[in-house]
Amino acid sequence: MNEQAKTPAIVNWPGYLAIALLALLPISVLMVRAGTWQQGLLLYALACLGSIALLILFVVLLMLPSLAQWRAGIRRRALAALPGTLALLSLTLGGTDYPAIHDITTDTEDPPLFVTAAGQRGEGANTLDIKPDELDVQRAAYPDLQSIRAPGSIDQAYTRALAVARELGWEVYHEDREAGIIEAVDTTRIMLFKDDVVIRVRGDADGGYVDLRSVSRVGQGDIGANAKRIRAFRDAFLSAGS
Repeated sequence: MNEQAKTPAIVNWPGYLAIALLALLPISVLMVRAGTWQQGLLLYALACLGSIALLILFVVLLMLPSLAQWRAGIRRRALAALPGTLALLSLTLGGTDYPAIHDITTDTEDPPLFVTAAGQRGEGANTLDIKPDELDVQRAAYPDLQSIRAPGSIDQAYTRALAVARELGWEVYHEDREAGIIEAVDTTRIMLFKDDVVIRVRGDADGGYVDLRSVSRVGQGDIGANAKRIRAFRDAFLSAGS
């Protein structure tokens, strides 16, 4: 008898399902990249949730004395559920208490305005209109996001801001040094989501200062991605001036 014939169905079928869910992960990513992002994300979420459910099942099976002789096979089959499980954990380990907003700024009193982004975003993209109620939500969720101080002139701050944006891999598509405005797009690594960023450089008696606004093109919530992007810029900007 071969191994498959003598292996119980309770071991075999979860293994087949784990392989199917593993195959759905790249398929769902390709769907998102192709533009059907809602269906793709749903499929991705189902594959991840299914994977973690199967991994739990495999752990239970490993604990059953009646299946002791098939534990090596159970462990092999469980490997197919690991990628989806790890993908889900990578999204949740950093916290799940993110507000359902996708427009984040360092200046909630006077958010920077986009100049040319509307022409870049295409039909069906999220609006760039400022929503006062969401600004209140942001203040509570991300109190650390504040204007970035930059000793020196406004021109020096602008030059540094432009350099940092490019160093972070953002594609700059609008520069206006006189107005102190930079617009760029940042593309996420796996799903290739595009988020637009406007950088505004101003000055006062204490020197130059920089504000940012990062807005997702699609989706209601951003799982903290726009705030993380602004923090990355802030840290790099401050490091560049040290």
